[in-house]
Amino acid sequence: MQFDATFFALVALIIFLAIAAYAGAFKKMGAGLDSRADRIRKELDHATQLRKDAEALLAEYKQKRLDAEKEAASIISAAKADAEEYAAETRRKLTESLERRSKQAEQKIAQAEAAAIKDVRNVATDLAIAASHHLAAEAAKGSKGAELISDSIAAVKNRLN
Repeated sequence: MQFDATFFALVALIIFLAIAAYAGAFKKMGAGLDSRADRIRKELDHATQLRKDAEALLAEYKQKRLDAEKEAASIISAAKADAEEYAAETRRKLTESLERRSKQAEQKIAQAEAAAIKDVRNVATDLAIAASHHLAAEAAKGSKGAELISDSIAAVKNRLN
């Protein structure tokens, strides 16, 4: 039998593996692999828990968003209702103001008309008095006639005013 380099390499490998097994290298490698598997399992559990937390947080934020959208919609509808109510109130007040101003204008016109009629009557009365005074003075000359005319003019003036 011939021993070549491959045979010696095989014998060296077997001796090396036997020494490694006696020293507990395989147990340490197995323990290292087991500890690494445990660490990976813990990380996976932690990642799963984080994912569940993230999903719960996402669901919470979605619910908050829906609630905020509902609140915004209710605020918008309330604002529209308030705006319509304000517009109706403004229209009503404007109508009332226009009616009040129209009545005031009508009253001022009526007062001006009454004042104009009164002024015309006063002027007409004064002219009538002056004319009757002049005619009566022409018709009745003398002191008795003048006294009678003055009394008549005062009586007419009192009755007309």
